[in-house]
Amino acid sequence: MKRTRPVIGVTLDSEPAGTREKPAYSAYPWYALRRNYMGALAEAGGLPLGLPHEAALADAMLDAIDALVVTGGAFDVDPELYGDGARHETVTLKHDRTATELALLRGALARDMPVLGICGGQQLLAVALGGTLIQHIPDSVPDALAHEQPNPRHQAGHRVALVPGTMLAGIVDAACMQVNSSHHQAVRDPGRGLVNATAPDGVIEGIEDPSRRFCLGVQWHPEFEIDQGDRRIFAALIAAARS
Repeated sequence: MKRTRPVIGVTLDSEPAGTREKPAYSAYPWYALRRNYMGALAEAGGLPLGLPHEAALADAMLDAIDALVVTGGAFDVDPELYGDGARHETVTLKHDRTATELALLRGALARDMPVLGICGGQQLLAVALGGTLIQHIPDSVPDALAHEQPNPRHQAGHRVALVPGTMLAGIVDAACMQVNSSHHQAVRDPGRGLVNATAPDGVIEGIEDPSRRFCLGVQWHPEFEIDQGDRRIFAALIAAARS
């Protein structure tokens, strides 16, 4: 049967089992993802499919999808992956998740499969492109904005300026966007990528790889659809997946 919607692989978050001392949602390890990730992709015309943390199955998962979305989460990329020897005290890791997402990203890039990295997914995309990260913005960026915004995530935290001539600027068709902000790390060097958006304090808010047909990372969470450009990002991803 011919597909009527492109299949969009979406990486899942994971949480450990609860204990008597530290109760949780389940007594067993579990996957998790906010519904609006899936909802935004479905609304844009895609068929979202959650991807488990099985790095050895990365190629098989890529065979089953038309585009990849690497989501965010309350954890960080291991500094060893981008050559930082010391780990900041605020850094927390999820080894299985990162190993799977990195395998998926590298495989998708090798296939020139459409890729969208969101928040932490953008940071991992930068690492996959040979870049580096700022481990803790307050310690590295003078007079930094509150990138972990105090107001709810469905509201804007600050604006970003889009770089003219980039793919992102063409998709959004605007000079700036209002975005939410939920991160303490950021891209320091995009490697083979190109910066396409910055915050007023100079923090990199978006990257892309012009050598690929659709390779985009954004530091905010477009699935909340705060700015009209957010829906355009998902629409562009789906269009790339169809082609």
